[in-house]
Amino acid sequence: MQRALLSIRDRFDRAGIFLSGLCVVHCVLGLVIVSVLGLGGGALLAPAIHRVGLGLAVVIGVVALGAGFARHGRSAPLMLGALGLSLMALALFAEHGLSEAVLTIGGVGIVAAAHLWNLRGAH
Repeated sequence: MQRALLSIRDRFDRAGIFLSGLCVVHCVLGLVIVSVLGLGGGALLAPAIHRVGLGLAVVIGVVALGAGFARHGRSAPLMLGALGLSLMALALFAEHGLSEAVLTIGGVGIVAAAHLWNLRGAH
């Protein structure tokens, strides 16, 4: 039973890392496709995509990083994740373009690092 619970916790951290990677790909490809080709700006840079992504990041972050804190008692991954999520939230208020991408990519990078730290702290 406990092994299954640990596996679920690990999966949430791995899902957080995976989604962070997808977010970076989305940001970089979105900027390249829109600026170089002038295509897909409406769909690729839609604010709804960012709100949904932030919502998923918050849910997965709270579950995984919170469960990790409960397990290993280290608050640093949780605080690092909160910093990354804050940067992602700030990106929602930035204009589309470079500043939004920098905030988002920086935030998801920090969140991914927090998930990785959480995984390492749990083992």
